[in-house]
Amino acid sequence: MTTDLIYSDASELAELIRNSKVSSVEVLQAHLDRIKATDPKVNAVVTLADGALEAAKAADEALAAGVEVGPLHGVPFTVKDSFDTAGVLTQRGSPIFEGRVPDTDATSVARMKRAGAILLAKTNLPEFSYSTESDNLLTGRTNNPWNLDRTSGGSSGGESAAIAAGMSPLGLGSDLAISVRGPAAHTGIVALKATHGRIPMTGVWPRVPRRDWHVGPMARTIRDLALAYSLLAGPDGADGFATVPREFDAGLGTSPDRPVRLGWLVDSGLGPIDSQVAATVQKAAEALQGAGVQVEAVSIPALERDNPLELFYRQHVMEVKPAFRDVTAGHEDQMFKVSKSMLAGPDTSVEDYVLAEQGIERLRDGFAEYFQRYDALLLPVTPIPAHAHGLAQFTINGQTVDAAHMQTATIPFNLTGLPALSMRFGTSSDGMPIGVQLAANWHSESTILHIASLLESLSPVRDQHPTI
Repeated sequence: MTTDLIYSDASELAELIRNSKVSSVEVLQAHLDRIKATDPKVNAVVTLADGALEAAKAADEALAAGVEVGPLHGVPFTVKDSFDTAGVLTQRGSPIFEGRVPDTDATSVARMKRAGAILLAKTNLPEFSYSTESDNLLTGRTNNPWNLDRTSGGSSGGESAAIAAGMSPLGLGSDLAISVRGPAAHTGIVALKATHGRIPMTGVWPRVPRRDWHVGPMARTIRDLALAYSLLAGPDGADGFATVPREFDAGLGTSPDRPVRLGWLVDSGLGPIDSQVAATVQKAAEALQGAGVQVEAVSIPALERDNPLELFYRQHVMEVKPAFRDVTAGHEDQMFKVSKSMLAGPDTSVEDYVLAEQGIERLRDGFAEYFQRYDALLLPVTPIPAHAHGLAQFTINGQTVDAAHMQTATIPFNLTGLPALSMRFGTSSDGMPIGVQLAANWHSESTILHIASLLESLSPVRDQHPTI
């Protein structure tokens, strides 16, 4: 029974609790037991939330009393430690913030609680959420539950590892360049980066600059992503980027009245891609074609003209430096290597900054043109499956690339704000999950959720879990 509970998705757990097949206390205790047994090896959880069991007891009592309940009533969830959680440590992966306890919840956390979900724990991340590996001086390094010698990714790597290992059914991460989608691909779960501004960033740090940052749900099933997204989206009156009504959707919906038009690519400006990753993307395209989707191999000239990774570093790093300098002043001895490297790097000249902004505009225009002809785009999430910890370079198809190359296929959708989703569809020769990425036009979340649900039903690796 315990194994069934820790690997059930949030939607099933909510239904079991509503129908009194299992209590919220039993569900919560099963996940606490799993954390106790598994997390010493994985190091995904950094703080257990006080009062979670009491909240579960209250949830059971409310249900027994006939109180109207929310869609996630009594279901535990976890949260990346960059999100404020009222009364629960939020330390942002840094000794500088050690012992910090916020008074209020981030908007996204509050919305999960309003739906009846119970905060179970906070999860690990890189210092300030700025790395593709979840490691820091305060809470250490997170390991991948599929292979402890491999990374779980970053910056939401603690969240992805916790969900993959059965320590949590559902969680919240944030995504600057890869940070929910890459970890999801590395650990074999699913994650959604919705259109920029769809889910408010209020209460998530760093808050400046917010133009590339996104909040995203992480889970084990597409239906959980869709449910969480429906609860999280919409303005909160505090985040000026969150302006579109929750109900608005420009996509095809869950039952399109015409065939879906999908383009797929494994090159076109992405640089070197591991052959197993490329083959997985192609297999996903072929599976969708067999299911009635109109599929075509494509190229996107805008991705080939301007290197999105270079645009990002010239634009975003320049903008975030003042905030990092302010928060680390006088605490230089408490900084981890990534923050030190970022602050030590040269500033972007005004001329190069403007050129980067213009390049990002061209990228947006290129995708706008693409989505006139296609409903969605299928491509890799990461160029290689999860790698060994601490690598600064990778060799892919005989070509050596910097570790930053890990973000090449994901970062275009942060720069443009387009919605994108990561899900597993394959396995490497050494047993690591391989993910694929789906992207759609602005405010067309229903399109990629529909395609992802279809692809999930066709997946050769559905319902596989690590044996840790």
